[in-house]
Amino acid sequence: MAFEGLSEKLSGIFKALKNRGKLSESDIKDVMRQVRIALLEADVNFKVAKEFVAKIGEKCLGAEVLQSLTPAQQVIKIVNAELTELMGSTNTRINFASTPPTVIMMCGLQGCGKTTHCAKLGYLLKSQGKRPLLVACDIYRPAAIDQLVTIGKKADLPVFELGQTDPVKIAKEAVKHAKDHGNDVVILDTAGRLHIDETMMDELKNVKSTVKPNEILLVVDAMTGQDAVNVAESFNAALGIDGVIVTKMDSDTRGGAALTVKAVTGKPVKFIGVGEKIDQLETFHPDRMASRILGMGDVLTLIEKAEAQFDEAEAEKTLKKLKSKKFDFNDLRDQFSRMNKMGNLADIIGMIPGAGKIKEEDIDMKRFAKIDAMISSMTPAERSDPNLISPPRKRRIAAGSGTKVEDVNRLLKQMDQIRGMMKQFGKKGGKRYPGMGF
Repeated sequence: MAFEGLSEKLSGIFKALKNRGKLSESDIKDVMRQVRIALLEADVNFKVAKEFVAKIGEKCLGAEVLQSLTPAQQVIKIVNAELTELMGSTNTRINFASTPPTVIMMCGLQGCGKTTHCAKLGYLLKSQGKRPLLVACDIYRPAAIDQLVTIGKKADLPVFELGQTDPVKIAKEAVKHAKDHGNDVVILDTAGRLHIDETMMDELKNVKSTVKPNEILLVVDAMTGQDAVNVAESFNAALGIDGVIVTKMDSDTRGGAALTVKAVTGKPVKFIGVGEKIDQLETFHPDRMASRILGMGDVLTLIEKAEAQFDEAEAEKTLKKLKSKKFDFNDLRDQFSRMNKMGNLADIIGMIPGAGKIKEEDIDMKRFAKIDAMISSMTPAERSDPNLISPPRKRRIAAGSGTKVEDVNRLLKQMDQIRGMMKQFGKKGGKRYPGMGF
């Protein structure tokens, strides 16, 4: 995940602070120097990093920090607040039109993932009750129209296209089509170029003046680092963008673009792409991202991800099964499947406060594959009633799943522990975890 390197370095800096009783002015200056280096290594703009550290340093030199018995906590609190401010204070939502349709114009350089993220944005808005229409205005890139149609089908979204005709005409006709067919959001996939040029900007300006979009969103690739910020600055100067979508935030990119773009352009990051799947586009919350960077977790996003996968009625049904000790291997596999849909397990664990130090390599993903294989090797009756699994059946399950009898015994013991624990939990009137099946 992006910011992993920055998070590790900042955690190391603050860990060293915790061993000190009080901080002197020279201590703070040394810490600020280390923070500045960490930001520069994360590909944060030099000027932005310098100003950011200066603001933190000034606040850290106040009496509240210098005289505090827990100076490390005070410094982390200040850094957290300033990081949030740097990225935009609060998440900025799409400006929906009072009279539909809301027109969203997507732009960006070729290869940034613009077409894919048109569909991702449409899918996200559809999940929020909107009725988006995707519009193919990229008439230059080979197969761009076909790509949008294909990914539109995958997202179960309608696509409007008129072939390789005038993009301005396509956009104008698409808005008319949306009004006639009840689409309340129009997402224009405009043409990208390998570099910014006058012809490209003129075309975008003509589309803008014709359909008057409510939102102009620029898609940038996080892996291009500060080039992404330079692109954002150029597009904003020529077109007047309203926000940015940063893609590939699930990669090992250093993440400096997401930290810098608001400070340089004045325009917020509104969404981030966190994976290749159609549902892996998230609203960008500066406060939550700041907490994750500082290893403080992101419980709200974790709950939102859980609630998106765990239906309330199904959760209640699962809870009743757990309390009555009727929870079986069908239910366990269903829970694993839903958790898998929430995203990369290492990223999910990273959202839990205090668990940010757990790395992907520390998680035994093979163990989950083993469990699934063992459950698949059971008969329907065995999945429903684990008590049926006798020693001969254990040997058959182990042979069928490529595991050992010891693995099957361990799984059965864990199932028994889950059922027993949750039955006791139910007797005590425990409160269910939000959005989860237990």
